[in-house]
Amino acid sequence: MLDAIERLNWWNQQMDQLWNGALPAPQAAYPALNLWDDGENFHAEAELPGFKIEDIDLAVAGCDLQIRGNSKTPSGKDWAVHRQERPCGEFSRTIKFPAEIDADRVQAALKDGVLRVTLPKAPTAKPRKIEVKVLGHKN
Repeated sequence: MLDAIERLNWWNQQMDQLWNGALPAPQAAYPALNLWDDGENFHAEAELPGFKIEDIDLAVAGCDLQIRGNSKTPSGKDWAVHRQERPCGEFSRTIKFPAEIDADRVQAALKDGVLRVTLPKAPTAKPRKIEVKVLGHKN
């Protein structure tokens, strides 16, 4: 019986710490992404609140898109951080698409904290219609 009470007390302490922000929040992949394919292009949207365009680097190679960035950590001598849930510092995230990307035609724009990237598929990755010929039959 004592073991069950000890476990209950431990869980209660954990919940108190979580409620008060003492435990770190679970880490999700950063930045959050939406990805889709419209047939001709792949699209990626990344949430990057507070970033400037000069803080972001994009690279495309083959089927991969790499998003890298650096969010400056605020600094000050006369204040203390009580909670920090938004990531600061450098990040890098690589997304592998199911087909090769035409790197020369990739376009990207940052607006209202959302990075939108259009990644045209390479010509070799697009489906091609193959003409089927009917050959004459001899009876």
